[in-house]
Amino acid sequence: MKKWFTIFAIILLGILVYALSFFDTFSGSTQKEKPEKPKSSERTELTFWRNSGNTAENKAFEELVSVFEKANPDISVNMKSIPYSDYEIRLRTELAAGNPPDILTIDSPTLALYANTGSLLSIDPFMRKEGQIDDIPASTLRGLSYKGQIYLAPIVESSIALYYNRHLFKDAGIPYPSEDPKNPLTWDEVLEIAKKVNNPAKDVVGIDPAQGFNDGESPAYFKTPLLWQFGANILSPDGTTASGYLDSKEALDALQFYQDLYHKNAVAAFELPPAAFESGKLAMTVLGSWTLADLEKNHPEFKLGEDFGVTPLPKDKYQFVPNGGWALGITSKSKHPQEAWKFIKYVTSYEGMKKYVTITGDVPARYSVAKDFPELNKYPKNIFLQQTQKYSRNRPVTPAYPVVSDAIRKLFEDVGIGGKDVKTSAKEAVEKINAGLKEIQ
Repeated sequence: MKKWFTIFAIILLGILVYALSFFDTFSGSTQKEKPEKPKSSERTELTFWRNSGNTAENKAFEELVSVFEKANPDISVNMKSIPYSDYEIRLRTELAAGNPPDILTIDSPTLALYANTGSLLSIDPFMRKEGQIDDIPASTLRGLSYKGQIYLAPIVESSIALYYNRHLFKDAGIPYPSEDPKNPLTWDEVLEIAKKVNNPAKDVVGIDPAQGFNDGESPAYFKTPLLWQFGANILSPDGTTASGYLDSKEALDALQFYQDLYHKNAVAAFELPPAAFESGKLAMTVLGSWTLADLEKNHPEFKLGEDFGVTPLPKDKYQFVPNGGWALGITSKSKHPQEAWKFIKYVTSYEGMKKYVTITGDVPARYSVAKDFPELNKYPKNIFLQQTQKYSRNRPVTPAYPVVSDAIRKLFEDVGIGGKDVKTSAKEAVEKINAGLKEIQ
């Protein structure tokens, strides 16, 4: 009896094993279609630092990270958003301590400072092989390169234009300026308009030519184009000196014109009341491409086409606007450069950039993405887009750029607020920049 029980158990076990193998054979294909999520120990952990943006920018990056992680379950992106005022200090501290993030955003004018110290990895091989650089304006790429190597990948670009109050123009009998990006007013024409609309009795100021007198990078961004437009440069082509460039005749002419707006012609003011443009106290002002969204959100009663208009940035001998913005790079100490590039490649690709621009409304850095947004090819956004693609220039790409930026800020303050002799002021700025260049060299 015991013998027959043993035989029966063996037969039953064999049937059970066969049934299980039969089930695995026919259900295995279904199970293989759903790969197991890699264990945390098998996933590559990337750290990504960026400066805090506005609500739309933050949302765009969050979505990009989410989409990337779903498509790449073996990679995790830990994004840290840091307030703008603290970002540079914290970043440089971690770089000096040898504990930087894998991926970071950098304001393009400061690129050379990081590249020169070896803190950034050149992504030139990646960009030339997989970055589709023919889809990016050459002027943008120049601002992301140092010593012939590409270090950063762009998402969006920036530009500025002349905004004007339509009511003040109409009251003064002044025709509205052209909406054609290729047909800007000259600065002399702007000056004549400013004289007509300027009305101290009613506290109306003719123009704010370059965003007043602020701190940070704003002065260099808004004021350097005036030098270019008059035919001047800040540095020599090889970036070794400011002598003969920032103190050239062309530079002095630009500085004198700027000073005269405040002093001789008195059509610009050193201080403006809050919302001067929106309240009809400022006839013309130079603002960024991002201002359109800001006005729509914060001053919905002040409408484009009814209350204000946009025309290209004025020119003198040449038509130039500034470019540059926050772009993505890889730190040289990253242990995962391939994975970091994979993330940057997606974010700055056609797909990633289109998603970002859809959320933020910014000007994309790729021709192909711009073509897919009809509003970018119509007034007024076409002004910013075409200026970026055809008439933009980079601020100097030099490791001494922080010194250059501060010297430009002080130079325009001296000739503007201070009313100092432009030649003397330019000489002082040149000496300060040359000292910074010498220290770097």
